Amino acid sequence: MNENKIHDVAIVGYGPVGQTLAILLGNLGYSVAVYERWQSLYPLPRAVFHDHEIRRVFRMMGLEEELQEISQPSACYQWFNADWKVLVEIDWSAESISDGPFGYLFNQPGLEAILDRRAKAIGNVEVHQGWEMLGLSQDEQGCELRLQRTQRGEQTSADSERTVRARYVIGADGANSAVRRECGIDWQDLGFQEDWLVVDLQPKPGVELDVPDIGQWCNPARPTTMVPGGPGYRRWEFMRLPHETLEDLQSTDKVWELLSPWVTPDTATLVRHAVYQFRSRIAQTWRHGRVLLAGDAAHLMPPFMGQGMCSGIRDAWNLSWRLDLIFRGICSEALLDSYTLERKPQIRAVIDASVEMGKVVCVADPQKAAERDAAFLSGQVPPLPPFPGLVDGVVHKDERNGRALGPAGCLGVHGEIEYDGRRQRYDDAFGRGFHLLSIADDPLAALSSAHKALLERLQMTVVRLSQDGAPGTCRDLSGKYHQFLSAAGLQAVLVRPDFYVYGGITHASELPQLLDALSRDLNLPSGRGGAVREGRRPLAAQL
Repeated sequence: MNENKIHDVAIVGYGPVGQTLAILLGNLGYSVAVYERWQSLYPLPRAVFHDHEIRRVFRMMGLEEELQEISQPSACYQWFNADWKVLVEIDWSAESISDGPFGYLFNQPGLEAILDRRAKAIGNVEVHQGWEMLGLSQDEQGCELRLQRTQRGEQTSADSERTVRARYVIGADGANSAVRRECGIDWQDLGFQEDWLVVDLQPKPGVELDVPDIGQWCNPARPTTMVPGGPGYRRWEFMRLPHETLEDLQSTDKVWELLSPWVTPDTATLVRHAVYQFRSRIAQTWRHGRVLLAGDAAHLMPPFMGQGMCSGIRDAWNLSWRLDLIFRGICSEALLDSYTLERKPQIRAVIDASVEMGKVVCVADPQKAAERDAAFLSGQVPPLPPFPGLVDGVVHKDERNGRALGPAGCLGVHGEIEYDGRRQRYDDAFGRGFHLLSIADDPLAALSSAHKALLERLQMTVVRLSQDGAPGTCRDLSGKYHQFLSAAGLQAVLVRPDFYVYGGITHASELPQLLDALSRDLNLPSGRGGAVREGRRPLAAQL
């Protein structure tokens, strides 16, 4: 370990969030060092679901083929009452805006192994497993980490300490984050707390289980979750009842007793079982100078929306493009001020929705369960709200009230196009970055030389889409782009590097004002910005 080297980023924690961020920044050419207290990857299942947005991120990382080995498309998510009457159906198998089904079920050890191989194959990424952070300090130039070698997660002798410097530190070290603690950042407890027994098992060859593919059995006698755990695995989750102790749920005999209506030791192999406390918490801030939080270090939520890991991957995805613009000299580090502004409201909305779903599921009182069932079965309960977007930060807002304008802050669509004579996904054709997508005539015709220079500075990709493949355009084979823009009454949208819409225009004459607003929201310093590293995407390309 070279103690004199100054890394661009040091990441504390090597779960899926830390792994993803290391790969994203490493692929951009930055020097990344990751430190994890455990010497090996966690071998047992934890998260089992990721949605279409996260699948799109993984595709951009070049992981699609490997992911197909350890994941499967989701089925319809159903909630049943004690008599197996359907209370709620959420079609996670339906086509999403990201090109593919809404959700996927996967095996987390398989995912972490894929991410681990990819991270360690990047020459400018260092992965140090078996190193625990002891202390953290920072100054105007960077951060200093004090680390100690561990064995089986426990500290060794003091002579095995190291000091490492980095321009920025990311705490992706879980719910008990040492980074968050060192920064003195407080938790906000949002009030939901329930104990559940989580059981993972592997059905034996040839065994077909008579269970809903993905379901919540909202039975007050024992609220129960049943989901796939990726190809070849199944998961059950059982809520601890008010009269039970944690010890009551710990024995293997109790586990098989709870599983007995569906599976026995003759039909499946127990992989693991553990009692978890489902909690809802969020950090007060996600930035402390040059230190930032991501994943469970910044937020915890009940699992009923399947968004725990997904939310952490979104954190990494958001941070990666901000740090990229800062390192390239295009933006100042003031761009990090809007990280919490963007991520926290979206996460808070996801946590609140997860808690509300949990309150529906976690009913152990028969009378209250009967009242709940009557409300759902009579249609009195409104449908779930749409998945939340971004409401603050780098999104186009009304200057009078600060609210996002039109589609600003929503996730952008993704679909198949015809480009360069062949059918392909848009992301495969044009990659990541700022994109201006238009279904009208040349959107740049009214731009001044200064605005065109801004496009060059941001390496903006400008793409005109058509339905017939007219010369100078890409054909919108999926139809999603035209449908999205037409429904919003827009001719063009400006999309950020993380696929979220910055803002839209109804006419090309509005583009200069939109670009001026983007420049302000990015806190762009005056001047041309920093040099572009070799191997980067070309400057603004117009079709």
